[in-house]
Amino acid sequence: MRGYRRVSQERPQSPESSEPEPGVPRRRVWQRPAVAVAVAFAAAVIVVIVALVSGPGSTTLTSVQTNPDLDPGTPLHGRVAPNFTLTSQFGRPVSLRSLRGHIVLLAFNDAECTTVCPLTTAAMVQAKSLLGAAGDSVELLGVNANPDATALKWVRDYSRVHGMLHQWQFLTGSVAQLRAVWKAYHIEVAIDAGDIDHTPALYLIDGAGRLKKIYLTEMAYRSVDQQAQIYAREIASLLPSHPRVRSALSYADIPSVSTARSVTLPRSGGGSLRIGPAGKPRLYVFFATWVTETMDLGSDLEALRGYEKLAAGGDLPELTAVDEGSIEPTPQALPSLLRGLPAPLSYPIAIDGSGRVADGYQVQDQPWFVLVSGSGRILWYWDASTQGWPSVASLVRHVGAALSSPPSIKPPPKRELPRLLAGSPAPLAAVHKQAGRLLGSVSGLLPRIRALRGYPIVVNAWASWCGPCNQEAPLFGYASVHYGRQVAFLGVDALDYGASYGLGFLAKHPLSYPSYQSPSGELDGLTGVFGLPTTIFINRAGKIIDKNTGIYDSQGALDGDIQHYALGE
Repeated sequence: MRGYRRVSQERPQSPESSEPEPGVPRRRVWQRPAVAVAVAFAAAVIVVIVALVSGPGSTTLTSVQTNPDLDPGTPLHGRVAPNFTLTSQFGRPVSLRSLRGHIVLLAFNDAECTTVCPLTTAAMVQAKSLLGAAGDSVELLGVNANPDATALKWVRDYSRVHGMLHQWQFLTGSVAQLRAVWKAYHIEVAIDAGDIDHTPALYLIDGAGRLKKIYLTEMAYRSVDQQAQIYAREIASLLPSHPRVRSALSYADIPSVSTARSVTLPRSGGGSLRIGPAGKPRLYVFFATWVTETMDLGSDLEALRGYEKLAAGGDLPELTAVDEGSIEPTPQALPSLLRGLPAPLSYPIAIDGSGRVADGYQVQDQPWFVLVSGSGRILWYWDASTQGWPSVASLVRHVGAALSSPPSIKPPPKRELPRLLAGSPAPLAAVHKQAGRLLGSVSGLLPRIRALRGYPIVVNAWASWCGPCNQEAPLFGYASVHYGRQVAFLGVDALDYGASYGLGFLAKHPLSYPSYQSPSGELDGLTGVFGLPTTIFINRAGKIIDKNTGIYDSQGALDGDIQHYALGE
């Protein structure tokens, strides 16, 4: 599982308010592997770029306002924050009202989160430390945003593995109690295909219990220190003593280290490691020690000895592990984990202390596998938190599939499709007859899926404006022909500007299957599309077995998932 997968593009309204908060929407870019994934916003607006003003009538932009990885916060009306009483990780009742007289940073966190929540909590802890002794006037508070993990164990375990057991109060309660708090603070929480979706909001509340600002955490490891400074400076402005913040970082965008660049990182146990293009493919696994809350990380890392042994034979890319040191609770966390293993690992571990490498390799969760070509091109990735830790056999199969196919294959022209797909079973032949057509409402999708019962189905959601969708469309064009006699492919034109745009996309990309239209991004009860492109795998019984949000970077990566999820190979 676990954690944040998407967020409403609009900020939550002020608690107890029926009108949106004042404040200016700003550029917000959500990253997925290799590209920015556009998130639904109102009537399919891709990205809104409007700057916060520095004063009345001013349009001068500052670094913090133009850096897409930072949120300077949106001012709130100053209403009193809705009170609630929940239970802390120590089993004690805690009310928000009892914290009056303290500045409160109130975050909504999934107790099993392995994505954006650790970035939020790391920035919270650091912000308090930047205030020195004045930090004693600050309370760090979390409210559980996972309806599947409400037991005390989960908030305690999250606090423990992140080194926060005694640094904050992480509150939970019954699902009914939590839903009441989520509703009061306009926090969206939902379970979608087994993943927890929630708004990654953090509220700043002053000593009188009034709402001052709201922040949304960006999925960027390299900006945690900068965001912590933003919180600390805002808190300092609310404290009577206006303490000095022990940080003077620039808010300019920090460049990530792309897969096409080489960089030297510290090596666990001493020395250094060179990360980057090596003229031959390399496999990386990014991890953080705190995922021990949700998986047996030590055993999983040990299991990779089997892969490394095969790689030593020269037929597979070498493996390098990368510890995401930028959000580890302490520098001792990694050595402590490794000391607990029966023997030293056979592959090297680098330490990414700045987060720049994780961002450059498009890491969106922990643990995260990335296969990179010799020239630095991402060929395949695997989210071990949501998709499970791959066995050695599975890892070999996926890596082999990604390496065996050319990086770019042109799909056959539309006129060749009848010949290439001749002899397909009748239900699949009916799909092929509608090749490249834009059908009506998405309400026809579920009946179509039912009619295809007995065949695996791959549904690809796209939009004409979506760059990644255009980039991966040729891969689906080729795959839908290659596997078209065994697998049904269907498309969904989601969150688009209108039918004419969708038809333009289909004219540009020959596909052997039709697409349905979904202006809202909802797939008529099947699931919701919260980022594009999204690919859904449905088994022969009509049940969703996997959903991938993000681009397929290579034919091999797509073929590997089709073989695994659709064909069960």
